Amino acid sequence: MASERSAAELDQDPLIVADGRQSDAAAALQRGVCRTLRAFGHSVITELPLANGRRADVVALSASGDIMIVEIKSCLTDYRTDGKWHEYLDFCDRLYFAVSADFPNEVIPERAGLILADRYGAELVREPTEERLNAARRKTMMLCFARAAALRLQHHLDPGCGLRS
Repeated sequence: MASERSAAELDQDPLIVADGRQSDAAAALQRGVCRTLRAFGHSVITELPLANGRRADVVALSASGDIMIVEIKSCLTDYRTDGKWHEYLDFCDRLYFAVSADFPNEVIPERAGLILADRYGAELVREPTEERLNAARRKTMMLCFARAAALRLQHHLDPGCGLRS
């Protein structure tokens, strides 16, 4: 029964899109990033659970199969208190930070990409170091992305289909 699921299971649920932990500022940045990535032709999904127990703010999949993760940072305090970004590197070809225009960009690590965003769009300022995923990890990420997207679409089309939100 869904109500008997543990907190760990719920944290890995691909149907969870927003869990209440995200600030309005972070949600606005996420919206702008997703709009721009879609304009570049990428498929995007937000709050994607990863095999290591983390959830990526935005995962983008290019038409050629490149996987990008975008870590949203709403303010300097958010950046400084959240050191988990290294844990996303094993799940993407490129990692970006998305921040607002008034964020002090110099604190973002050089190996990560930089995106300036607001609720309406985003601008890619710096490309990250690319570290290509191995075939097994790419397949796992593709399946994770596809399954989450399909489950979310099914839930959207038929909220009574037996999937919990």
